Formats: sequence, structure tokens, C-alpha cells
Amino acid sequence: MTYDFCVVGGGIVGLATALNLLEMKPDARLVLIEKEDGVGRHQTGHNSGVIHAGIYYAPGSLKARLCTEGAEATKRFCAEEGIAVDTCGKLIVATSATEMQRIDALHDRATKNGLTLQRIGRDHLREIEPNIVGQGALLSPKTAIVDYRAVAAAMAARIRRAGGEILLRRRVDRIEVDEDAVEVGAGGEAWRAGYLVTCAGLQSDRIARLAGARTDFRILPFRGEYYRLPAARNDIVRHLIYPAPDPSLPFLGIHLTKMIDGGITVGPNAVLGLAREGYGKLAMAPQDMWDIASFSGFWRLLAQQRKNVAEEAANSLSKRRYLEKCRLYCPDLTLDDLLPQEAGIRAQAVTAAGEMIHDFLFVEGERSLHVCNAPSPAATSALPIGRMVAERCLDRALDRHAAKGVRRVP
Repeated sequence: MTYDFCVVGGGIVGLATALNLLEMKPDARLVLIEKEDGVGRHQTGHNSGVIHAGIYYAPGSLKARLCTEGAEATKRFCAEEGIAVDTCGKLIVATSATEMQRIDALHDRATKNGLTLQRIGRDHLREIEPNIVGQGALLSPKTAIVDYRAVAAAMAARIRRAGGEILLRRRVDRIEVDEDAVEVGAGGEAWRAGYLVTCAGLQSDRIARLAGARTDFRILPFRGEYYRLPAARNDIVRHLIYPAPDPSLPFLGIHLTKMIDGGITVGPNAVLGLAREGYGKLAMAPQDMWDIASFSGFWRLLAQQRKNVAEEAANSLSKRRYLEKCRLYCPDLTLDDLLPQEAGIRAQAVTAAGEMIHDFLFVEGERSLHVCNAPSPAATSALPIGRMVAERCLDRALDRHAAKGVRRVP
């Protein structure tokens, strides 16, 4: 049998893409192929679980629009599926005069994005968060938390109910394109489809190259290392607590995050990983290490970010240094409060010039579209990202007279 669409990758973006394709073309034959024994096993299942409001992104940008739409769509999806969401709100805390200027700029940016944030003074901050110190803060009341693995599982169930197939434990190792279809192989099995979409996250560059796409970038794995607080300290904060972001740094910094299970995590930092899918602190994968060492963009990035790289590495090696980052705004924390927690790994696309790609990156091939970079807040924005990808795929399929009866979702 030849499918209309084959989706490679069972993370939340791949699932959202498959779901949108089936909603737009209900009679489509679709198969989704995932190498793990379940969906949402990597970035989807190892993030902080935050449904972001869209504070940080340039006004009018695609990321800002997709985040705003995605937050609403995710909450609506969870309500329909009976998945717990806690709209606990987020406080972005300034601990210095410089950081107060940063949150002033953030407030202006958020306002231009149509968001309503509340300025919080020092005394009010102490009143609503007795264990947090700072000169002031911004309150984002609509920021929420959820279990994205539960969201992914619900998406998978919807795909199956809509007639889509999800095949697990199939590691794609070949992709061939002919005049009539794309053939995707995994071991001794193969599937033919009129159109291929890959949403392979940490493996996105490799899967794109398998399909013959030209890639002048590489995925570098950045480990986000977390700690978890003891259950006795689960009431230390009422909101998510984020530092005022430094615009010169590529990541947001260490924060306190309430989890949907009632616990609280501290983190993440950002250090280069030596395995794309190895979550242990000393995890190494020879092929991944070779890909890093042989990529000129890595060495250029290292030269450009050497100060930040050294700082993050020091925080990773020293629990005490990590703690001091947290104590800037939560001074009651102690070393004994920082308990082990599994890391997350971020798939960061980097160019040969050593530049991090912070926007969405799509690579088109013959009968294929590859989602090669879906940066944070990809989990929050997954449903509108999936819709955008599905629309692009259907447009391409229509150009080839391969899709009929397309129904656009308003």
C-alpha cells in the first residue's frame, strides 16, 4: 500500500503535524514512524512542562504569533482531553538595577505582543512570594504548566481514531525518492508515501540528509541539567520563578519551575552534550562526538561563546556554584535541597559559521519537507506549528496533483 503521507518522528511537533494533516484531509492514508517504544520520549518528555505566554519574542514575529496561538490551542486541547493544566503564572524577577531595565524592556515587548503583564514592586513581591527576593518583577498571569507526555499520548490517540497508523520501534535508516513516491525503510521493512514529513528533533539533520536534502547546519545537543527540590519544599514558591534574561546569552537561565505533579525543579543550565540522546551526566556516543568535533561550526561557536561556555561548564561541575545562581533570588535554598533530576537535551541547529539558529528552519526536498529546527517554545506552539507544516505539505502535494478533497481547518 502507498500512503498519502508518511511522518517520521513521534515528538509533539510530528504528532501535531500528523493530526493536522488528518483534520485537513480526513480521507488521507497516513503513517507515523517512531524509533522509540512510545511517543514523546525525547525533547517532548524532558522539558519543563511550561505553556509559555510569548513574552520574550520580537513583536509581530512568527515565534510570537505561534506561541500566543499555541498557548490557547494547547489549553483548549487539554480541556477537551481531560488533561490537567495549572495556570499558576510566572514571575520574572529582577535582582539588580540592570535587571530592572531588562524587565522594563520585556514589559514593553510583551505589551506589543498583546500580552498583559503586571509590574510587581519589591514589597508586593515579598508579599506574594515570601521566599523570593528581588527589586521587582513582572507577573505573567496566563503562563501555565502541563505534562507534555500526556499531551503527546492524547495526540497519538486522536491520530489513531482518525485512521492514522503509528508504528513504534522502527529506526529509519534509508529514504529513497522515485517518480511516484518516497520509500522509507527501517531494517527489513519499508513504506511508500506520496509525501514525506520529517520531524526528527535531535536527529533532524541526519534524517534530512538520508532523504538527500542539503544541510549546511548541524544539530548540537545541549544538555539542560536540573535538580529537584525535596517534597517538603514543594510550597517554597507559588508561581514559576524566572530570572530577568540577559539578551547577550542564548538561553533563559536557571529558574524554579512548579511541575504538574506538585514537585519543583531548579534549572536548567546549558552545557554541550556528548550524546544526542544520552541523559546521564557522563553519557557519550562516539558518532555524536565525531559529528561535533568534525564540524567547523562547533569550533566557531565555541570561540564566540567561550566565556559563557566556561561559566556553564563550571556550574555543571560545581553544585555549589549552581546553587549560588538559584540563591540570587531564592536565598533559602541549600545544597541539601538540590536532589538529582533527569536532564533534558535541546536540539540546537548551528550553522557552519558558528551561529545558533533561533528561528524555525524548514528544508524542502523532492516530495518531502523536513522540520530541522523547532526552537523553544516548540511544545507550547506545537499545534499551530503542525498546522503550518501540514498546510505547506498539502500545498506541495496539490502542486503534484497528489491530494484531493482538501479541507482547510478555519
